[in-house]
Amino acid sequence: MNQPAPTDTIDAETMSAYSKAEHLRLSVEKVRQYYDSNAENYSSLIERHSYCYDRIKAVLRHLMPEPGRTLEIGCGLGQNLAALLPTEGVGIDLSPKMIEAARRRYPKSKYGHLDFRCMEASDCEQLDGTFDTILLANSITELPDVAQFLSAVRKLCTPNTRLVHITFNYRWEPILRLGGAINICQKHPSQNWLSRNDFESFAKLQDYRLIKEGFDGMLPVGDHPVLRDMADGFNSVASVVPWVREFAMLHYGIYRPLLQERQGTDPSVSVVVPCKDEQGNIASLFKRIPEMGAGTEIIFVDDRSTDSTAALIREHIENNPQRNVKFVSGPGQGKGAACRAGFAHATGDILMILDADMTTMPEALPEFFEAIRTDKGEFINGSRLVYPIEENAIKPLNIIGNKGFALLFSYLLSQKVKDTLCGTKAIWRRDYEKILESRYHFGETDVRGDYDWIFGANRHNLEITELPVHYVERKADATKMNKRMRNRTIMLRMCWRAFNRMTRVT
Repeated sequence: MNQPAPTDTIDAETMSAYSKAEHLRLSVEKVRQYYDSNAENYSSLIERHSYCYDRIKAVLRHLMPEPGRTLEIGCGLGQNLAALLPTEGVGIDLSPKMIEAARRRYPKSKYGHLDFRCMEASDCEQLDGTFDTILLANSITELPDVAQFLSAVRKLCTPNTRLVHITFNYRWEPILRLGGAINICQKHPSQNWLSRNDFESFAKLQDYRLIKEGFDGMLPVGDHPVLRDMADGFNSVASVVPWVREFAMLHYGIYRPLLQERQGTDPSVSVVVPCKDEQGNIASLFKRIPEMGAGTEIIFVDDRSTDSTAALIREHIENNPQRNVKFVSGPGQGKGAACRAGFAHATGDILMILDADMTTMPEALPEFFEAIRTDKGEFINGSRLVYPIEENAIKPLNIIGNKGFALLFSYLLSQKVKDTLCGTKAIWRRDYEKILESRYHFGETDVRGDYDWIFGANRHNLEITELPVHYVERKADATKMNKRMRNRTIMLRMCWRAFNRMTRVT
């Protein structure tokens, strides 16, 4: 077979005669030649557009506070990989000259945790081991076959791997093309201008699920220190403003692979039940909390009740030796602290919370178990606002307030949340430490603990799945939700803190 003509002289008629493999090879060669020819000048290009490149690094650090073992596809000079501070970083690029430049920039003698290799993206399956984070920074749109790559890279994934892409928003195509033509911004050898739906369709077809997506870089200028500060402030706010943010220059998405690795032995479960003056509900809780999976551990946390709650829990533990039940004394600092005290004694693979008032019925717990066991999400959050709510179960003003905060949180989190205050939740034990870490990151403001879980799951890119529950009126004892103004104040403080933390890209 004749060798194909050089890529810059191939016309449409000639190209149509080639097979798909040849077409892809020519596309790869075009990209390789471009970066080989620009490798020596790439550092100066980064310096010339330093604000944009620094902003990308800051966004990536913000998205992945703990990247772990990280693979970057199309690493270029390696500046993004180095900025993430991974425990171990592997960067691959199809351009041998770019890899040589990356090795000079980050020598082994000083950056021993970074390894740069010349390799095409579709050959990444030849790498050893798996990765916690797989990064594509302005490279997925230069891949000749995105589907082929997503299929190949699955071999490097675990169920906890996060695939992260950040690229130019397709709405900026005419502006960036013009900028490249007049030499005021970087040119690209080949660019697939993919929309949000395009990215999600590729991911869905290859069994990846979108966790969250967002935008950044409404103002892509500002190399002067003063302009940088102004641009940072503007970009941070504009990136969360509805409709406006969709015209930002950068678009990112975080995906997780759907892998059937959790089959086999059922996981065990720990159900924490925080109790404060709930003597009328203890007997029903013992009867109604079901057994799940390989075994169910129930942990009652008495949060310094003033009635006979503690005595009744101990009595029922003694009278039900067939059940795995523990008693823990809480610190008396609210539901959140009581739950943390209970989870400190938990041994199950899956951790759950059930409010002692049983407004979310215990019989719903197996639905949470099945949702997380079958990989429908990594943090299962109950939602009370789907089914009709029993009269007097929740005040109308509380419903309105919860819906308003849920809408605000959805924009802050870049994940849809319908109910922020449902007390029933489930998470894998291995992910619970991420919730605790985030409490210190966002501040110890939340007394109930609901926002700690939501913000923590979002900060560490866990997939949040809401499970509709039937919300009923409590049948015994008095409601503890009687400090509405104080609770709303706490919610507003948490929103403000979250806004500052989640939009502060540094």
